[in-house]
Amino acid sequence: MAKLTYSARDILQKEFKTKVRGYDSIEVDEFLDNVIKDYEAYNQELLALKEENHRLVNKVDQLTQNQATLSRMKQEAPKTTAVTNFDILKRLSNLEKEVFGSKLDDDAQNSKISEHAKATLNNAAQKVFEDNDDLDATKRF
Repeated sequence: MAKLTYSARDILQKEFKTKVRGYDSIEVDEFLDNVIKDYEAYNQELLALKEENHRLVNKVDQLTQNQATLSRMKQEAPKTTAVTNFDILKRLSNLEKEVFGSKLDDDAQNSKISEHAKATLNNAAQKVFEDNDDLDATKRF
């Protein structure tokens, strides 16, 4: 706060010396000059406090709006989390299908190859038997 020359008590208790024509005008003028300086200091202090008050009120309004926005976001957050969990589950399911599905596909391909190999072996065995039959027929001839 600004340094003040006079307090309210000083002003109240100030006594001027009297002269033949009344109070000493120089002393009264000095006193009133100091009173004016005090009032100017009070006025400047008052303006500064009003500006600070206005700034703080605006800040409180801004923080109140931010708090309202945050509370709305917190209310919406569980919905977003649920969607995110659903997305995660869906991705996990697709990943499992990819990993385990390829194993199943590999097993299916292996069984197809196995069946094809068996069929080829059977065909080869039949040809060998047929060739043996032909060989026996040739031997008899």
